[in-house]
Amino acid sequence: MVHHEAHAKGSHLTESLFSTEEIEAGRLLFAQESRFLLGVASLKQLPDDALPEIAFAGRSNVGKSTLLNALTGRKALARTSNTPGRTQQLNFFDLGGRLTLVDMPGYGYAKAPKAEVAAWTRLVRDYLRGRVGLRRLCLLIDARHGLKPTDREIMSLLEESAVVFQIVLTKTDKCKNLPKLIAETEKAISEYRAGAPLVLATSSRQNRGVPELRAELAKLALDEALQ
Repeated sequence: MVHHEAHAKGSHLTESLFSTEEIEAGRLLFAQESRFLLGVASLKQLPDDALPEIAFAGRSNVGKSTLLNALTGRKALARTSNTPGRTQQLNFFDLGGRLTLVDMPGYGYAKAPKAEVAAWTRLVRDYLRGRVGLRRLCLLIDARHGLKPTDREIMSLLEESAVVFQIVLTKTDKCKNLPKLIAETEKAISEYRAGAPLVLATSSRQNRGVPELRAELAKLALDEALQ
């Protein structure tokens, strides 16, 4: 079932959408100990999903690992590489016993062997369709390039799987016309019931949008803690 949180759709000033208290709650959550749990190459290896899970997906080299490190304030929580396709499994991280972060394999890397790409695709599809604890998927989009056909394919898969996804723009410090990109992305999201309307613009290098993303994700952990 798709769940939506109320957002001010169309607002480009994401900072104004979060209160000081929400920003602080996000800071405190992500300041807790974060540790690597395990890497999963098959569904049989999946850990229990007692905690709410937030998955991070995106095209190869979009900056998933860098963003995870920025969120948690850890330089090497998730391995980063200039070589596309480095993450070849689902990597699970525990955040203070309140949230599980999942670093997913990058997609759209044409040079990977076809059999390997097919195996990654099956793993990701099966994970998305059968993971009860998955509360949201952050779909990372490189702000220099915008949405690509492969991103649309993933969005359709998430729609079919009834998984709420949220677009997170990365590398926005290198984007020449960010307001236009955000408007175009919001329009694209409106076509999907599973798409959360808020587009978050981030730059790990400048720490832009990172506090706001923490605040947004902390809402999911807090909701679980209160149930």
